[in-house]
Amino acid sequence: MNQKTTLSASLHSIELLKNEDFFLKYGKPCTKIGKLKKGVMRGFVYNKDGDEITTHFYQEGDMVVGSYIPNVNISMSIQALEDCEISIANYSEVMSHVNKDPEITEIITREFQKLNKQLQSRLVSLLNLNSLEKYKLFLKDYPGLLNRIPHYYIAQYLGITPTQLSRARKRFSQQL
Repeated sequence: MNQKTTLSASLHSIELLKNEDFFLKYGKPCTKIGKLKKGVMRGFVYNKDGDEITTHFYQEGDMVVGSYIPNVNISMSIQALEDCEISIANYSEVMSHVNKDPEITEIITREFQKLNKQLQSRLVSLLNLNSLEKYKLFLKDYPGLLNRIPHYYIAQYLGITPTQLSRARKRFSQQL
C-alpha cells in the first residue's frame, strides 16, 4: 500500500445514521466532514419564528459539511431523510492536508466549488423565479430526489407553500 492510500484510508471511518438522525446540529462546532455514500440528507436553519427552513439536500456522492471553516459553530443542522451511510473524517485533520496532498486539495476544492455553485443557484432561484421555474430548477439540480423526500421539504427549499408546489407540479406535468 502506498503512502497516499494509507493517508486517505487513515483519515476516514464509516458512520451510519437512521432516518431523522442528525449528522451536525446548529450551534455546535463543525468537527467532522463527510461524503455521503448512501441515503439522502437535508440542511436546514430556523427562521425568526423558530420554523425549520430547508436550505440544501445532500445525495449519494455529495460532501456533507456544516461550514467552510473547521471548528466554528455551525449555523444550520444536517439531518438524515433516509437511513444513511457516510464516510467521515476529522475536519481539521483533513484541512491540515490541503495544499500538502494534491489529491485531498483537488477533492476539497472541487466539492467546495460544487457547494458554492448550488448555493448561488438557490439564491438566484429564490429571488428571481416563479414557483414553476423553481420546481424545474429543483428537478435539474436534484434528479431522482422527488420521490425520496417529503414534498413539504421541497416546498420549504423552494421558498413556496406545499399548495404552490402542487400547482407547479401539475403545470409541469401538463407541459410534458
